[in-house]
Amino acid sequence: MPTHTRIRMFNTKETYPNQTLDNDLCQAVRAGNTIYVRGQVGTDFEGKLVGLGNPQAQTEQAMKNVKQLLEEAGSDLSHIVKTTTYITDPRFREPVYKEVGKWLKGVFPISTGLVVAGLAQAEWLMEIDVIAVVPDQQ
Repeated sequence: MPTHTRIRMFNTKETYPNQTLDNDLCQAVRAGNTIYVRGQVGTDFEGKLVGLGNPQAQTEQAMKNVKQLLEEAGSDLSHIVKTTTYITDPRFREPVYKEVGKWLKGVFPISTGLVVAGLAQAEWLMEIDVIAVVPDQQ
């Protein structure tokens, strides 16, 4: 009996053809009533970057991805309990956090924010991963 469900499985050979990787991953995992969402960036699920050079536009796409993944796992944005946000420049904090805030208004998750030297692809300016729950049926 599986203890978890993998959502949107993929292999990095196809996802990152510019790199020599061969890793089996997925976009989200539901383990019991907990959902772990892989870091989402400004790339849609077809691999198209949205918002080259624009941290706000990349964040909007990342949050669209998060919303879709949570729904596929049986939850929604209102059940996010933790976010971790990575930005590649401290000047991106305001546009990134304002955009995340639009999507999570009234949710009140715990949040960690980091400024990093870079992300897995040079054109990515931000990344966000989340942990959410599936509420018990009332």
